[in-house]
Amino acid sequence: MRICWGHFWRIVLLAGVCTILTAGAAWLDAQSSTSGNAASSGTSSGTNQQDQNIPDAPSTVQPAKPLPTPPPSTEPPASAQPSQSGTPQQEPTPSTPPQQDANSQGAPKAPPINIRTVPQGGATDETNVEGGEPYKLPPVIVNQVLVPVSVTDEDGRLVPGLTFKDFSILENGQKQKLNFFTSDPFALSAAVLIDLGMKDVDLQKVSHTFPALEGAFSEFDELSVYTYSNTVGQQTRWGAVGPALSARLEELSNVRGQNNGPPVVSGPIAAGGPVINGIPVDPANQRPMTATQPARVLNDAILRAATDLAKRDKRRRKVIFVISDGREYRSQASYREVLHVLLTNNIMVYAIWVGAPSVPGYSTLARLHLPRFGFTDILPKYVNATTGGESLLGNTRSAIEDAYTQAMGNARNQYTLGYVTHAPPTSAYRSWEVVVNRPSCRSSIRPCVNVEAPDGYYPAPPRQSQSAD
Repeated sequence: MRICWGHFWRIVLLAGVCTILTAGAAWLDAQSSTSGNAASSGTSSGTNQQDQNIPDAPSTVQPAKPLPTPPPSTEPPASAQPSQSGTPQQEPTPSTPPQQDANSQGAPKAPPINIRTVPQGGATDETNVEGGEPYKLPPVIVNQVLVPVSVTDEDGRLVPGLTFKDFSILENGQKQKLNFFTSDPFALSAAVLIDLGMKDVDLQKVSHTFPALEGAFSEFDELSVYTYSNTVGQQTRWGAVGPALSARLEELSNVRGQNNGPPVVSGPIAAGGPVINGIPVDPANQRPMTATQPARVLNDAILRAATDLAKRDKRRRKVIFVISDGREYRSQASYREVLHVLLTNNIMVYAIWVGAPSVPGYSTLARLHLPRFGFTDILPKYVNATTGGESLLGNTRSAIEDAYTQAMGNARNQYTLGYVTHAPPTSAYRSWEVVVNRPSCRSSIRPCVNVEAPDGYYPAPPRQSQSAD
């Protein structure tokens, strides 16, 4: 066998090189493994040390561990640090406001706010105020006076187109300077008084005119219906014409008035049977009752309506509209008392005298006082003192319906004059005189006119202002 030594030594050299390379790689691998184990062991120990400082999550089985307490600070507290002057600063109290920023240095500190808490549902006691009783404003004296005036021609029609230059007004004989004038119509606050003590035949005439009564008011007016005889009752609330008012008037149309004939107090058909010397023949029957005249409280009814009207909006014209035969009997209030309330609150009274025959001079005769039958002259006095006019007669259904339109038209379309009075604030009565300047009554261009205005007024008492909040 022939051996080539050249190839043999080459193989040996390559084997030695491979052996050397293999040993070097193993040594390098061992060195990297040692350093890696040392690094991972350091990381693992650091991680375990950090995990010990993190609290465990809350468990449903074991209670949560408390947080670790921070180490005490070695620095002294801010309150113990000496100031530049060498004296220690005082610790601020909880009521001391926080220090201001650098931009507001030198500005005065705002005083603390004294807040008082009011319990829910309660309110501050007005009487428990520092300094005693709450402050009250002095009374306010109102010197402005308004006068409603109706101007009609010889035929009773309203005269339009007048200006403030056509009017002159005198208070207690002294001419006043007008500072207010208007001819614009006013919205009305009207109290309608229906006398249920009239004869049944007259009351039935009035009942058939209720639709015309509603039609005499506009949608801007408000009214309330009252009835009276022995007592006074308010039948509807204050409001405009509507279904509620119509329904109530429909119910009142079924009410009957007084019997037309005299009451029967004796004889066989009287209550209790026949009597002998005032003693009933049949002892089982009661003694007959003496006939009494039913009350007709006209004064009380007007006073009730005037008291309610005084509380209504002052921007409205206040009117009492009476539908009655004019009788007044056994009222608690007197005529002077009621008139004082009317003239103090600028309330006008219009009336339809039902059942009065339209004959000349009847209204004058009806003002006479009839003994034991009450008064029949009071209603015209109310009308003349508050409006300067007269009661409207209504003996038929059509006459009553026309009176509705005329009365409401006069009340709404009046001239209103205003002035500031310089009289002292007393409660004395002050009379008015309104004059319309017409040079001649014979001219057809400028005819004569009739002026209807209240006779005077009572100054309203000083208005007490409420205590200041």
